[in-house]
Amino acid sequence: RCRNQEHPDKEFFQRDIEATYKIPLKYTNIPDDVVFDAVLPDDIEIRVADKGSEIFRYTFTLKDSIEINIAKYKEERINNLQGTELMQLIRKKLSQSTNLKAYYPINISLVTSKLQKKELKVVFDGVIATSRSNLVADSATFLPGTVIAYGSQSQLAEISSAVTEYTLFNNLKATSQLKVKIMPVSGVKFIPDEVELYIPVLEYTERKFEVPVTARNVPDNIDVKFFPSQTEVSFSVTLEEYKKIAPEDFEVELDYKKFFKNEDGRVDLELSASPSPIRNVKLSPSSVEFLLESR
Repeated sequence: RCRNQEHPDKEFFQRDIEATYKIPLKYTNIPDDVVFDAVLPDDIEIRVADKGSEIFRYTFTLKDSIEINIAKYKEERINNLQGTELMQLIRKKLSQSTNLKAYYPINISLVTSKLQKKELKVVFDGVIATSRSNLVADSATFLPGTVIAYGSQSQLAEISSAVTEYTLFNNLKATSQLKVKIMPVSGVKFIPDEVELYIPVLEYTERKFEVPVTARNVPDNIDVKFFPSQTEVSFSVTLEEYKKIAPEDFEVELDYKKFFKNEDGRVDLELSASPSPIRNVKLSPSSVEFLLESR
């Protein structure tokens, strides 16, 4: 940023002016399996001298980054960016008339250490909620389902999965493919560090059927009566499956051996048969009274 007046007069444009700027640094082509031993600076500060007109122009043109191509310097076995190499990068941003008086930092260490790698399964941390008439039709899946973690052997030994950042997906109305970031782990690099979560969502509707309550494994000399003798089964089903489901697909058949000793004369109901595409099953009542009579 130029530390001079923002609305210069004509005299300013002709004068010799010194100014300080910060130029952002952008590092490209970094190999996946390395980590920098020193923290890389985000920008470089330069002190320049030139006519006011040139200095004023820099206020706008020096906002673009200086690109540092790591792969190129690795190939040339340059582990410390300094002197001529660094000055050349800065000079590309400046006019020939400009005097580069100083810059900081005066060197950038590009020394790296080799990392170990480990393939990890992606695990979702968060909540997926649909709008009222919709439900997640199947389990959500990641694309890709695994990522590669790069780090030291001891760091990787402590990680068993790549967990996403806590994410809330609310009010989903249709099948969605959404981006999720991998939760950063200090000193570990994930490739990729962002995955897509595929969430199959279908529109559901509610249905109800009356289903009789029956018993199995009943001795020949005993009659079992239930009060009430049937229960209402309510469930959610996709519009596509709605017409394919009939009351005969449901069964509430209780095992006599499991309930005949119940002292309170009640038994909890559960479905012994039901079609697979249904969701959110509720029984009302959820328990019934029973009476045992000798024949």
